[in-house]
Amino acid sequence: MAKHRRRDRKFRLALTAVITAAAFVPVVAAAMPSTGARPNIVGGTEASTSSYPFAVYLTDKSGNQFCGGVIVSATAVATAAHCANAVKRADLRVVAGRTDKRTNDGKTVSVREVWVPDSFSDPGKGDDVAVLKLAQSLPYRPVELPSDDSLYAEGTQATVLGWGRTSDGGPRSDVLRKAEVPLLSDSGCRASYSNYDSRSMVCAGYPDGKIDACQGDSGGPLVVGGTLIGLVSWGDGCAQAGKPGVYTRVLTYVNEIRREAESSRLVFW
Repeated sequence: MAKHRRRDRKFRLALTAVITAAAFVPVVAAAMPSTGARPNIVGGTEASTSSYPFAVYLTDKSGNQFCGGVIVSATAVATAAHCANAVKRADLRVVAGRTDKRTNDGKTVSVREVWVPDSFSDPGKGDDVAVLKLAQSLPYRPVELPSDDSLYAEGTQATVLGWGRTSDGGPRSDVLRKAEVPLLSDSGCRASYSNYDSRSMVCAGYPDGKIDACQGDSGGPLVVGGTLIGLVSWGDGCAQAGKPGVYTRVLTYVNEIRREAESSRLVFW
C-alpha cells in the first residue's frame, strides 16, 4: 500500500476529480505511471487567461477539473497522454477562456477525436503527449510551437501554468496560477531520475524545490514567452528539493502536433 500511495503522489493528474463513478477507476488506474508522477502550481502567483489565452483545463462530463491543456489551433488542444486516457472521450470537456473555475466565463467544448502516440504506456517512459480534436472551434489565440532547440538551454526561465494543487496533497486552485522555473540540463535531470529520457522529456525547477507544478496541472503548458516547450507530465512529489518537475519535450513531437491540429479543422458543407 505504501508503494501505491507513492506512485499516486508523483502523478500530476487530479485523481479525486475524475473518480466520480466506479466505472472510471480502471481507466485511471491503467494510466498511472509505474514510476509515479505529480502536478498544481506550488509557490506561484495568480495569472489570467487574458494574458495566457491558450491555457485551458480539462473536466469530466460533470465539470470536475482534473488536468490542464493548451490550445494549438482553433480546433485542437495539446495535453498529456495520461490526461487524455483518464476518462472516456465522450465524457471529456475542454474549458477555455475561464480564469476562475467558479465562473461561467469562456467556452466549454466536447472532444470528437483523441490522438495519443501508439508508443505511450506510462509517463515515466516518455511519449506523454496527446492532441484533442474539438467539436467546436475556440476564439482564443493558440500558443506558438517551437521550431528549434534554442529555448531548451540550461537555465532558461520558463513559465508553467495550471489550476492544480497549491501544495503537495493540498487544495486545488480555483484560479489559473503560474510559476517561473529554470530548465535543467539533461545530466542534471538524470541525476534526479534514472529513467529520465532526454528525447521525450525536459526538467525544470530549483535545487531546493519550493516552486513547481503539482496534482491537477498535468497536461498544462510550460512556455517561454508565447512558445510552448513542455507539457506537465510527472515528478516525485511537488516542489521537493532535488526533485524537479518533468515535462514532455514538445519539440520532439511538434510535427505530430501540427499534423493532428491541421487534421482537426472543421469542415462545413
